[in-house]
Amino acid sequence: MQDTRFESLKLWLKSLSPELGIDANSISPASSDASFRRYFRVLGKNDRYPSFIVMDAPVDKEDSRPFIHVAQLLLDAQINVPKIFEMNLREGFLLLSDLGTTTLFSEINDQNASNLYKDATNALINIQKNTKTNELPLYDKTLLRRELDLFPEWYLSKHLQYQLSLKEKEDLGLIFDQLIEQILRQPTVFVHRDYHSRNLMVTHQNSPGILDFQDAVIGPITYDLVSIFRDAYVGWDEEVQIDYVVRYWESAKKEGLPVSSDFGEFYRDFEWMGLQRHLKVLGIFARLYHRDGKDGYLKDLPLVLQYTEKVAQRYTIFKPLVRILDAAQQKERPNGLTF
Repeated sequence: MQDTRFESLKLWLKSLSPELGIDANSISPASSDASFRRYFRVLGKNDRYPSFIVMDAPVDKEDSRPFIHVAQLLLDAQINVPKIFEMNLREGFLLLSDLGTTTLFSEINDQNASNLYKDATNALINIQKNTKTNELPLYDKTLLRRELDLFPEWYLSKHLQYQLSLKEKEDLGLIFDQLIEQILRQPTVFVHRDYHSRNLMVTHQNSPGILDFQDAVIGPITYDLVSIFRDAYVGWDEEVQIDYVVRYWESAKKEGLPVSSDFGEFYRDFEWMGLQRHLKVLGIFARLYHRDGKDGYLKDLPLVLQYTEKVAQRYTIFKPLVRILDAAQQKERPNGLTF
């Protein structure tokens, strides 16, 4: 079947200024993500910009305006994000600078992890310290709860085919309320919401380059820290995680960011924030498979579940969640799945 959007995209590229030097016929797939957006790479004919990235965001499914707005906020703060050269909001096309093909996920190993995470931590602190947040939506109680509800709906019910009892629903609801209450007590900063190894590009200058920031909000200071150090795609021993979190905490204090003066309190906030994020991610990965037919995230479920279980087991208040997870996983798995 003919890809009419792709043909429209090529026509749009051909209509752009010759000064950009775009070779529209060189267009090739660059990447895709968990949304309806697609990305293509196209070659340029000048030394400064040998290639560009083209974002295809169908207007009936994706709104490109938040991406444009947040990109400008980050650029104003001297953060390494794609520059926007051209935009076609009527059709949902953007022409962006190309940050390369090397993700932190593809590059990181035991030897270079310390340096790569140092760069990622420094960039995060710069974002939190220098990016204006007064024009961003608030990561409020409603949004936090809506994300948490993905866990029982998609992971427990749809993926594991586990139906909660009335008592379990009440217990889970109480845990969600307590999680949200504690999270909303945290100091707030710019929150990327997906600050992880697949959205950070290793670049020659001002590394890392940062992608996929369009869902940014004003929210808890530990959120993006969880995303990078309890990454759904890269796992480290807990001692290593703690070491990196300590390094962030020490640097953030020196830069005047509103972190707790007590590391124990800060780490508890980090863990509770992580539990909210990982319950959400379990639901999202299950939804991507069952609703959207994207099975690539199933292999990442075990690591996210491991993060979830470790935190739930560590705090007495989350014991009902431990019991629910145990009961759900003891059921026979549908379709031979083992998560």
